Amino acid sequence: MKFPFVRSLLATLFLAAGVAHAATDEASVKKNLETFVGGPAVDSVKKTPYGGLYEVVLKSGELIYTDATVSFIIDGSLIDAKTRKNVTQARMAQLLKIDFATLPLDQAIKQVRGNGKRVIASFEDPNCGYCKRLAKDMQSLKDATIYTFLYPILSPDSTEKSKNIWCAKDRATAWNDWMTAGKAPAAAAAGCDTSAIDKNVALGQKMKVSGTPTIFTADGNRLPGAVPLAQLDQAMNQAAGK
Repeated sequence: MKFPFVRSLLATLFLAAGVAHAATDEASVKKNLETFVGGPAVDSVKKTPYGGLYEVVLKSGELIYTDATVSFIIDGSLIDAKTRKNVTQARMAQLLKIDFATLPLDQAIKQVRGNGKRVIASFEDPNCGYCKRLAKDMQSLKDATIYTFLYPILSPDSTEKSKNIWCAKDRATAWNDWMTAGKAPAAAAAGCDTSAIDKNVALGQKMKVSGTPTIFTADGNRLPGAVPLAQLDQAMNQAAGK
């Protein structure tokens, strides 16, 4: 005699037990790793399908691997030998992805090129050499809307320049004049509201923007560094569904 209901119930119980066991293992890994580090440094723990390894995402944004007993720690890329895929790189891209629609675009300098249909946002420091190179390259970027979040993280002078640019009558012109031609912006007028700069710094830290420039395409993907214009164009087209 067959008892489909019993079989279904047993299957559900075994599945629940497996999930509970996995959760216990992951909690144990987190506890042991934080004991090793000496503080609440772990954001998440997840078992991988690779040799009993556990993926550990730290609150700093770093990704490492360990085993169930935290007897070792791997700080490096995990490569799938069968597919040749860089698993770590793909996972980091997923972890660092954002919801573009939540960006406070009113805190950014807006520039429209051509029809403006392709959209990007970038976090930049006015004293960043790579940002200056990117600014020059983006002069020839077509059919794009660029939102530049002033993100002064390199020096106090970066903060002062950011405030001066933000308070300029034409922010986009002041930004481009400085970044592409070295023409310093005029001093900000007394009483100018520069709170957007502080908000940008807090936002960037929350989003784990650790260097400039950092670019986000409309689909939320992150491009760190002054990527070549051809690569940026390709990423923007992909984000726009082209």
